[in-house]
Amino acid sequence: MRARLILAEVGIGLRRNLTMTIALVITFAVSLGLFGGALLVRDQVEVMKDYWYDKVQVSIYLCTKNSDTPSCSAGAVTQAQKDQIKADLDTLKPLVEEVYYESSQDAYLRFKEQFKNSPIAQNASPDALPESYRVKLSDPTKYDVIASAFTGRPGIDNVVDQRSLLDKFFQVLGGLQRLALAIAAAMILVTVLLIANAMRVAAFNRRRETGIMRLVGASDFYIQMPFLLEAAIGAAAGAILASFSLVAVKALLIDRVLTPMFTITPFIGWDAVLQASLVLLVLGVVLAMLTAFITLRRYLRV
Repeated sequence: MRARLILAEVGIGLRRNLTMTIALVITFAVSLGLFGGALLVRDQVEVMKDYWYDKVQVSIYLCTKNSDTPSCSAGAVTQAQKDQIKADLDTLKPLVEEVYYESSQDAYLRFKEQFKNSPIAQNASPDALPESYRVKLSDPTKYDVIASAFTGRPGIDNVVDQRSLLDKFFQVLGGLQRLALAIAAAMILVTVLLIANAMRVAAFNRRRETGIMRLVGASDFYIQMPFLLEAAIGAAAGAILASFSLVAVKALLIDRVLTPMFTITPFIGWDAVLQASLVLLVLGVVLAMLTAFITLRRYLRV
């Protein structure tokens, strides 16, 4: 009987404040949608990091006859120097997991493939591209070990860590994620204020009913429960709408547009969308009920 009465009060409250409820649902959907988008960006960055950091290499570029660095003052790298570099790399195992030698011809073919649709490929020649050793490390964070051991050695033009190039890219993605989180936080603050205002208006409109309930001995929890459920229902509806927006982003943008276009990198799966949706639902309901509870302690006094 008490449950039916509470649910009846919830239905009456939602109908009385229909426009406020709709505004609450929409605001929650927008703010939680932005927060969910930030969560997906975070997951995407982690997926790409796991994929690319496992593949990054340290490139040791050897001297050519056109190199102008001090370590190349003697001219192009000699076979003896190449053999010594390879032997020194082998002594660094197990940090050095794999060493691949790329000749000028191999570098030229790879360059032609990468820039086959660009005019720059027409002006390149094998002599212009240096020989190199591509070194895969078991721990990519220990690039400094390779850099300190080989930078400036005779026969070596320069040492390049691909991880540093990826870090710049991930920093840009991280900046976008922080921007999305900042916008989402601002929207969530607006939502909290809207919930507080909705609860204050609802408590004022139903002060007569709550007064009667107080006189007949109803507990504070029993009086507050309909208001808390109204806030929770609005938040849950907004979270569901936000989750649908994440599903649309995954199905339409990621799966249909980005995945076929960028085949060189993996993208998040449906598990990330499901996890983000659960976070939005829990966060929305808890935040709404907590805000309503705090507001009612102040305004629901008869």
